Amino acid sequence: MKRPILGIETSCDETGVAVYDLATGLRAHALYSQIALHAQYGGVVPELASRDHVRKLLPLVRQTLAEAGIGVRDLGGVAYTAGPGLVGALLVGAGVGRALAWALEVPAIGVHHMEGHLLAPLLEDADLKPPFVALLVSGGHTQLIAVRAIGDYELLGETLDDAAGEAFDKTAKLMGLPYPGGPHLAALAERGTPGRFTFSRPMTDRPGLDFSFSGLKTQVLLAWQKSDQSDVTRADIARGFEDAIVDTLASKCERALEAAGMDSLIVAGGVGANLRLRAKLQSLTQRRGGRVSFPRPAFCTDNGAMIAHAGALRLAAGLYDGASVDVRPRWDMAVLPPLGGKTGIRNRK
Repeated sequence: MKRPILGIETSCDETGVAVYDLATGLRAHALYSQIALHAQYGGVVPELASRDHVRKLLPLVRQTLAEAGIGVRDLGGVAYTAGPGLVGALLVGAGVGRALAWALEVPAIGVHHMEGHLLAPLLEDADLKPPFVALLVSGGHTQLIAVRAIGDYELLGETLDDAAGEAFDKTAKLMGLPYPGGPHLAALAERGTPGRFTFSRPMTDRPGLDFSFSGLKTQVLLAWQKSDQSDVTRADIARGFEDAIVDTLASKCERALEAAGMDSLIVAGGVGANLRLRAKLQSLTQRRGGRVSFPRPAFCTDNGAMIAHAGALRLAAGLYDGASVDVRPRWDMAVLPPLGGKTGIRNRK
């Protein structure tokens, strides 16, 4: 695919658009967050999210194309998030993406949201190539995946209940922090005293690579209810909670590297922006003689750049979707075809 690709991300509460060129890299990207819209409800309201995507998407497409210095007819293809995510939100991006591709007579492809995250570190690191272990850690997912090639994925472990980002948000909410709570809790933890509150490292005392964070959330709730609930105590509890999450993720990452027989680790998803997690995994991989790679913080959260990039790779491999507008609120990444496989119209049923 020699011409630039337009990427559209509308899986949840962020409208992302980007233009990516395999020859020159990322040309432009723009992101609109709905945080202010949903803050009064303490969480994402799916119908409101869908309507806001309708309002914001086309202006963002025009803005991004202008910043890339190209016209709509310069595009060689369109990539959009087809799942997983909120069905109404997904349909907005898929409908616009498919209609634009049809009008321009260029191929379109529905991108797996988590594959976009998984490949985000490759956006700006040309030397990073499989095989590696990927930690996908966000508000909706916590997974360890062995990546042998792009499109060749093996799930090693995942959360059995709350995702790590979800645990951050829920723990912040129970301590009275504003929405979205995860970033506020991480900032608060910077002021906390390590060791004053010590919580368990869930499922690290048994074999396996799965996670569970709901019990940790309960421990924090009990500690908070029994405390004096002062600002100092809130910061100390936040630090104890964050240390437990970071230690648990690091422990499982080390096990996953050993189980897969790999030295390289990549980390993607919103929690991948956590500074303490980054430092811990840097130390871990250096000690093992390997390396860890992260996308820049702006590309840890949902964004159009990761969708444009993942879509460009698949379109260049000859994979594309038919004319129908299909989305998949639930979608197992293991069923994705490898890039070196059969080309042509994919069957995503």
